[in-house]
Amino acid sequence: MSLEKLKRIDENRLEVPKDYKEGMRTNGIIYVDSILEKELESGSIEQVANVATLPGIVGASMAMPDVHTGYGFPIGGVAAFDLKEGIISPGGVGYDINCGVRLLRSNLKKSFVLLRIKELIDVLYNNIPSGVGSKGKIRLGPDDEEKVLLKGARWAVDKGFGDASDLERIESGGCMDGADPSIISSKAYERGRAQQGTLGSGNHFLEVQYVDEIYDEKTANALGLFKDHITVMIHTGSRGFGHQVCTDFLEVMSRAVRKYGIVLPDRELACAPFNSSEAKDYFASMKAAANYAWANRQCLMHWTREVFMSVFKIPPSELGLTLIYDVAHNIAKIEEHIVNGQKKKLVVHRKGSTRAFPPGHPELPAVYKNLGQPVLIPGDMGRASFVLIGTEKAMKETFGSTCHGAGRVMSRHQAIRQAKGRAIWREMEDMGIIVRAAGRETLAEEMSEAYKDISNVVDVVHNAGISKKVAKLKPIGVIKG
Repeated sequence: MSLEKLKRIDENRLEVPKDYKEGMRTNGIIYVDSILEKELESGSIEQVANVATLPGIVGASMAMPDVHTGYGFPIGGVAAFDLKEGIISPGGVGYDINCGVRLLRSNLKKSFVLLRIKELIDVLYNNIPSGVGSKGKIRLGPDDEEKVLLKGARWAVDKGFGDASDLERIESGGCMDGADPSIISSKAYERGRAQQGTLGSGNHFLEVQYVDEIYDEKTANALGLFKDHITVMIHTGSRGFGHQVCTDFLEVMSRAVRKYGIVLPDRELACAPFNSSEAKDYFASMKAAANYAWANRQCLMHWTREVFMSVFKIPPSELGLTLIYDVAHNIAKIEEHIVNGQKKKLVVHRKGSTRAFPPGHPELPAVYKNLGQPVLIPGDMGRASFVLIGTEKAMKETFGSTCHGAGRVMSRHQAIRQAKGRAIWREMEDMGIIVRAAGRETLAEEMSEAYKDISNVVDVVHNAGISKKVAKLKPIGVIKG
């Protein structure tokens, strides 16, 4: 791969200049250091450049250090568009709408939980529906189907899955206003009916971890994180429902491209002017899928709490398994940002990237107003995950965005070939990590070698100042789909 046209801005950023390819309206910026630069795919660079050709783009077309090739937009991509001149694109959100992460802290110490870790993981595995096409304990009737899409995590709390206080620690309060259930296809409803309250497959997981290292003690303690205490991380999204919404609207957007005469370097960038009827319908449907995902993670968290209480026979007050935060990383949102010294509303696409809002931001919950937004960055199941905090620099440079995970370096097929003849679960157990999964192929696809080293990825965003390291979490038990 030739990197000749790329220009290094500083030790953490590469520029994809406007003359990289014909039609670019702005430059691209990729957050990588010299280590991760070696793992850059030519395809993801091309996609950063392609996004820069889209109408109404404001600022640079950006990619975070976990960047890899996706559908249309790169995974790890961030792009903001003017509400009048710009567009919205399903490829800039992704198929798994509002795939996201939530993190729980606890009063339990690692030494205490390790005594019964196998039992805990077995009971979690039996109580958290996972795997391809998994069906949950919840069956949505017609009335609840609409309420989930309109109310998100609020619906789950109303049904007894958690407490109202949980909602204060979820991005957007666990619900985006403006969802329209009436424009959702019957196929999307069909796929979503039995999948509410399920983990799913692929890179989705539920992980029991412990706080291994603290970088910012004051912030960590304010979040309820203490060395060697147990945490739980849940990573999943809108499941087949969101996938179908994306599929449905890619067809709609393909027609819109022709209707509005939009010239694209890649048909996967299918989009529509933000003020068009097609865009409004997609945005309202995307919000419905986002709300489905927040309800999903809320239900999974509730059952996780129940499992911990049943296994350890301790009351909720002693357990202290409470939500730190829940962040989305496949979503588009209307936000206010400073552009050329003036406040401007933009539609910000984050695909495999997450918000990193600073202290004082009006969208932060009261509990984090003076602290900044907790940023949750999961790694692969064999290494670590990180908690960071949002910064003012992110608001100035990346529309308040940072990375969302480690980022793949192998395709799933490559990983399966690489793992042939190996017992990944045994390798994990030798490392002190108990793993349960629906199938051997899932573990092969998700083995550590298939991903970039999360420590390298997090170091880039930390050193660039777009989010600051707070704590490192290491796994001791993992449930994969």
